[in-house]
This record gives sequence, structure tokens and C-alpha cells, in this order.
Amino acid sequence: MQHAGVVGWLEALEARHLQELTFPEVRRALQALSALYVGGRGKLADGAPLEGRGKRAAFALYFGPLHFLTVSEVVRELGWERPGSPARILDLGCGTGAAGAAWALSCRAEVTGIDRSGWALEEAAWTWRTLGVRGVARRGDLTATQQRAGDGLIAGWALNELSDDERAVLLPRLLRGSGPVLILEPIARGPVPWWTRWAEAFRSQGGEDREWRFRTELPELVERLGRAAGLDPGERTARSLSLCFTEGDPASR
Repeated sequence: MQHAGVVGWLEALEARHLQELTFPEVRRALQALSALYVGGRGKLADGAPLEGRGKRAAFALYFGPLHFLTVSEVVRELGWERPGSPARILDLGCGTGAAGAAWALSCRAEVTGIDRSGWALEEAAWTWRTLGVRGVARRGDLTATQQRAGDGLIAGWALNELSDDERAVLLPRLLRGSGPVLILEPIARGPVPWWTRWAEAFRSQGGEDREWRFRTELPELVERLGRAAGLDPGERTARSLSLCFTEGDPASR
């Protein structure tokens, strides 16, 4: 996390979102956002996590860097850091663009981000510009977006915000892809009751279902926000589904 471009992004992120909000306001919003993710699953598909300036700032300042860090380490562990492979990444439900940016920086790829939120699209475009990632963000239906041959696809902490019917449409599309696919969600099974079925489907195609736990030094603001909100940002956890169709790329380890 010490790369100069990443440090600059974090500094710009803090300046961007703490211009008009105080630290206590963002901390309270982070508590509300965390409670929503844990117990408000029915409201996720309605866009509730990004309602209001406070929740948006909390999402960008706290979850954005955590997602960036986690994806960077997962991609490295999977052996997917090779420059130019893939050359393009499709980021479904891109949010602030942090997940797609982490993978793109590791392999020097460009990103296309798809999201339903106008705010998220603007934030993703800003994230990529600030990090020096070539990318474009556009509004679209996640279930209708096609993965081009050889492109990577990432959906980081996004599919749980779809309805059951939407996920049922999306799953076979992902399994018919032609490039590396990476899905990440929280490690707790309660918020992702659909995970078992998806994991079985990925494994049937040679993919892998893994759980991750990382303990590394965090950006100061992220650590301070998390502890103030009663969270434990010291250990970052996630579960992933990975599948690679491209010849020569590892499907799993």
C-alpha cells in the first residue's frame, strides 16, 4: 500500500470526502452502513447503502481502501499479477472502482466499470484517474453485461446487492465466460446465503472457493474510522470464487 500513486489516492480520498463532513459524522454513517450490511439484506437491492452523503463518504473512505487492499492480495495469491493478462477488466457493480483498480494496477489493464448508481460511476471514474488507471464507467444492467473474449471480470462485494432472480440470470453467463473471473463477498455466510450454490457451480467448472484472512498495516484514517465505529479493521476477511478460462492461466491453486 506504499506505492506513491496509492498513497496519493488515499490523501486525495480523505480531502475529497472530509471537505464538508466531520469525522464524527462519517463515523456514525459507517456504523449505520455496517449495520445495514449485516442485518439489512433486504434493503441492499434498493440502493440503501449509498443513500446520503454520510454513507457515501463512509463507503468511499473505509470500504474502498479495504477492498483495494484485499483484491490486491487475493490477485497476488492466485498468481494473476502478470502484466497484460488480462489486458481489459470488466468491473461489475464497480462502486467506487477500488476493486477493479487493484486488479488493473497489478497487471496494467484498463477497466470498464458497470454500476446502477450515478454517484458510484462518478466516484469510480475519479478513483481511476487519481490512481492512473485507464478506465470508463457506465450505467448498466449487471445481468445483461457481456464479458468479451479474454477479458477479466471482477464483482467485488456487489452480487449480494442483486435479487435472487438477477443472480440466477447472471451465474450461467459467468460460467460461459472466456477469461478469468473473480467474485468476492464477506466471509460470513449469513449475508450471502446463495454462496454455497454458486461455489458448487464454480467448482464444477474447475474453479475454486476460498476464504481469506489478511493482517497488514492499514492506512491511518481507515484504522481510526474502523475503531471509532466499533469495527476491527485489523483483520480483513473475504471469500472468493475464482475461475480462469484462458489457456495458460491458473484456474485455481
